[in-house]
Amino acid sequence: MTLSSMQKNGLVLAAFAVAATLLIVGTALLTEDQITAQQQQQLRNNLNAVLPQETYTNNLFEECRLVTHEELGGSQPKHVYLAYQQQGFVGAAMEVTAPNGYSGAIQLLVAVYADGSVAGVRTLKHQETPGLGDKIERRKSDWIESFDGMQVNGDDDSRWDVRKQGGVFDQFTGATITPRAVVHAVENAVQVFTENQSQWQQQPANCEEVASDARI
Repeated sequence: MTLSSMQKNGLVLAAFAVAATLLIVGTALLTEDQITAQQQQQLRNNLNAVLPQETYTNNLFEECRLVTHEELGGSQPKHVYLAYQQQGFVGAAMEVTAPNGYSGAIQLLVAVYADGSVAGVRTLKHQETPGLGDKIERRKSDWIESFDGMQVNGDDDSRWDVRKQGGVFDQFTGATITPRAVVHAVENAVQVFTENQSQWQQQPANCEEVASDARI
């Protein structure tokens, strides 16, 4: 192969590489808005699952706070969405991490009413064992709904554990670690809410993903 041929082939390959790069970048730009919209819709669905939409009248995105509490599962800021009616404060939905699942951290969304009772809980992300620990998903089991209406009475409420440990929550056959991790994470979230709800209401909204065009 002559030098000229090698140069031509090199230029052709370079052109293909540039074209492929432009195609990838262009596709990413075209789908970015769609992906963002899908993520916001999924967030809306999760929020409305734990905090019934008929219980509040404000836009939750516009009343979002970034808060840091170790009890919510680590040192990273968590999103808290405050709900209001004309009569006043209704409650909040909080991002919560259960750090001690069987296969790692479990991401939750926990909503609590102003009186300290649990409005709802949903599992957002986990790596628990299929057929065992994945019963924390609402589509696999209604176990996650056993938190609804529960309150935490003091710092040592023995009800907040699985039945095997003297609590009121069912454990899963062959998987006790997973439900215990979720129970304790939700209990911590309720306590954090009770201790900080007034402070959160006084903070200005400071989340980036404000969606002023949709009531959530």
